[in-house]
Amino acid sequence: MARLVVRDDAAVRAVVAELEEGMRLRAPERVVALYAQDAVTCTLAPPLRNSGPAARDVGALAGWMAGFEGPITLEHRDLEVVCGGEVAFVHGVARLAAVPVGYPEGFSMWLRSTLGLRRDGGRWVIVHEHQSVPFHMDGSFLAATDLEP
Repeated sequence: MARLVVRDDAAVRAVVAELEEGMRLRAPERVVALYAQDAVTCTLAPPLRNSGPAARDVGALAGWMAGFEGPITLEHRDLEVVCGGEVAFVHGVARLAAVPVGYPEGFSMWLRSTLGLRRDGGRWVIVHEHQSVPFHMDGSFLAATDLEP
């Protein structure tokens, strides 16, 4: 049984690596292919939640990617992967870095990342994604984008 868990752990980590590579290459089709048809995403950008077709909208992702020059870095760190049968759970932190068009200094920020995956037709697909940035609770409610692990 331990062997199955190791194999599943590696396969789930491969999905995360493919997500990172698809972002780096600015390949929206490649990224969207990692998500289940009924996926639910709660990303940094509005709205609060996307589901189904909205969570897999290649055009919307391509439009977002077009707002940057060069690669878009998504780097996961300190990932914990738990696999059990047909589902897997991944959580950790991620660094998002890119150069927005017209802002040559670019940005780099850390966020919290959680993925839920399901085995579908012999492969792991993302069924739930949650990204968040903490905010200052001092009354300013500003996002704490300057935090680092």
